[in-house]
Amino acid sequence: MEVERRGDVRWYYLLSNLKEDEILNNTKPFEIPKSLVWKAWLMVKANKGAAGVDQESIYMFEQNLAENLYKLWNRMSSGTYFPPPVKAVEIPKKQGGFRTLGVPTVGDRICQNVVKLVFEPQVESSFLADSYGYRPNKSAVDAVGTTRVRCWKYDWVLEFDIRGLFDNLDWDLLMKAVRKHTDKKWVILYIERWLNAPMQKSDGTITPRKCGVPQGGCISPVLSNLFLHYVFDVWMSSHHSHIPWARYADDAVCHCNTEAEAQALLVELKQRFAECKLELHPDKTKIVYCKDGTRKSDYPDTKFKFLGYEFRRRKVKNSQTNGIFVSFTPAVCPEAKKEMRAKIRGLNIRNRTDLSLNDIAEWVNPILAGWINY
Repeated sequence: MEVERRGDVRWYYLLSNLKEDEILNNTKPFEIPKSLVWKAWLMVKANKGAAGVDQESIYMFEQNLAENLYKLWNRMSSGTYFPPPVKAVEIPKKQGGFRTLGVPTVGDRICQNVVKLVFEPQVESSFLADSYGYRPNKSAVDAVGTTRVRCWKYDWVLEFDIRGLFDNLDWDLLMKAVRKHTDKKWVILYIERWLNAPMQKSDGTITPRKCGVPQGGCISPVLSNLFLHYVFDVWMSSHHSHIPWARYADDAVCHCNTEAEAQALLVELKQRFAECKLELHPDKTKIVYCKDGTRKSDYPDTKFKFLGYEFRRRKVKNSQTNGIFVSFTPAVCPEAKKEMRAKIRGLNIRNRTDLSLNDIAEWVNPILAGWINY
């Protein structure tokens, strides 16, 4: 065992499933299994990721792994762990401008995963079937497939996106939802501390935060999903149970029978999100007529984009009769095509005369397979 070779007796006890907690200290206020910290570390290592404000990479953290993990466990168990500031990283948006990611340190990502491993199962059972984002055994492709079938059954779609979801979540409402799903004091304590962790810019400036969750934190997707579960999912089931919908994080579609129904729903949704201190994105929210071979009415918007797919009127082939007909169906959107072309050009394959065709195939095939599978 690698840890045993390092000579760290404490971590050897952990991996041997011995109750070292009882041997070393019986006064820890929070019972956090060391095996949970180890599992969280494996998750962070598998996901890789950049260093945080302390400039410590995963490789550097691993050089003194046993001691570093023990310190994290000890501080979390005693209630003395305070997250460092998150590193602000600007990344360009597809539509222009920049999005600010908050990159936690390696150690903080491990601690967040410890809480996530405990908290996520407690909320997952409450989430509804048509919530697809950041959930185990659910994917964007599942959401697209469900939406595809529903577009054949319903003539109208209300597509909407939430402006700056991660940056604008109200902490009081969020913590109310958190407390509803867990009574573990240490889970609540550390979620509150992560919400209050400031942002550190590239020039070293520390910026306090008053709302939102850092986009880049391991616990943030679970918290944002929980928030929208009550803001949208449960609200829709209660007030508009006859309207099917699919949501992936802050991107969602609702299927309506008439334009009037879609317009009325849009008015109600704007009010609902405003009550919860969120706003629908004006440029990404619209009502669409699912025009196909049989739906021939005129309407300004007859296509929409959802999770990298563009839904619109297309010619398709009947798999049984081989006949051609017009349907409303998804395919890769123009923006995704542009990104794929740019990716291939960036590889500069045509100038790699040092590589054989087999070398190029081994290099490019995983990229192509990812696109094809999606």
